[in-house]
Amino acid sequence: MPDPERFSADSLTDFVDRALQHFDVPPQDARVTAEILVEADLMGIESHGVAHLTVHPSYALGFKQGVVNPHPNIRVVHETPSTALVDGDGGLGPVVGHRAMSIAIQKAKECGTGMVAATRSRHYGIAGYYALMAVPHDMIGLAFTNSPPFVAPTFGRGRMLGTNPIAVAVPTGSGYPFLLDMATSAASHGKFEIARREGKPIPPTWGADEEGNPSDDMSRIMGRGWLLPLGSTPEGASYKGYGLSMVVEVLSGVLSGVGFSLNIEYIKHEVGHFCGAVRIDGFRSVAEFKSMMDEMLRAFRSAPTVGGAERVLVAGQREFETRDQRLAHGIPLHASVVSLLRRLAEEVGLPMPEPLG
Repeated sequence: MPDPERFSADSLTDFVDRALQHFDVPPQDARVTAEILVEADLMGIESHGVAHLTVHPSYALGFKQGVVNPHPNIRVVHETPSTALVDGDGGLGPVVGHRAMSIAIQKAKECGTGMVAATRSRHYGIAGYYALMAVPHDMIGLAFTNSPPFVAPTFGRGRMLGTNPIAVAVPTGSGYPFLLDMATSAASHGKFEIARREGKPIPPTWGADEEGNPSDDMSRIMGRGWLLPLGSTPEGASYKGYGLSMVVEVLSGVLSGVGFSLNIEYIKHEVGHFCGAVRIDGFRSVAEFKSMMDEMLRAFRSAPTVGGAERVLVAGQREFETRDQRLAHGIPLHASVVSLLRRLAEEVGLPMPEPLG
């Protein structure tokens, strides 16, 4: 297979921005969405990157189907000094998520903590982006979202839960922030999309067939089967992944009022989010906190390894290292993604970004 073509982050961001404006998205909203989608590719999370622009019902496809509102009236419908409920009015998920986290940060500045639930939103890309928004403000960031049902509960038959990611970002004194960004399923839905796109096999720990048997047959899993919770089997503690997913349902779906995953339609894809920001200086000195974070992360990164592993990683390290590399050398896109973007470019009358030489 030939090497994937590489594109600069700036050229992809400009292209996505202009493509979204073709669908009548206001320039500021288009830019925010473009930056968030490209950020996923920069960090090596291709499952949530620019590939979604053409195939996911929450982006260009959603505008064509009339299920995404390009001009949402995003507003606070209820609030206290430290909390808020935001109505996304069916708008682009990245726009709603960005607004909700911005409100959480502002409330944290005023009260020490800010907690915001968002209703009637869409798929919003990588949850980690929103958690990281708090870090420059010397805050810990939290970001959760529910999704349409793809995952069965432990001992359950059929799809009842979303992949329901959890993201937590923490500032440090030196180096990269700590960033945990994880699905509560054994693998995100996007990992299946990548495996299908690249023709790669999947492990039988990711999903089950229609009888509930662990399977590596993607057609059976995606057709009549389901994804498995984090842990995969009861013996592997899948009830922990199931429980974490339910926590996300409570905070993102029930608290926001949008509903839990079982009642979310994939095509309409109307979901809820939960964002939180916590001021570190509401507890202790920021400098002392960051110094202790650095000490803790150094201890893990310098830990002895087993099984021939080169090093111990901490959450977010690989993604930030990938980001640095791709900023310098470009974002590699699979040929099928490039083909989809070329098709969209022709449709909206835009030039396709030029690959790097």
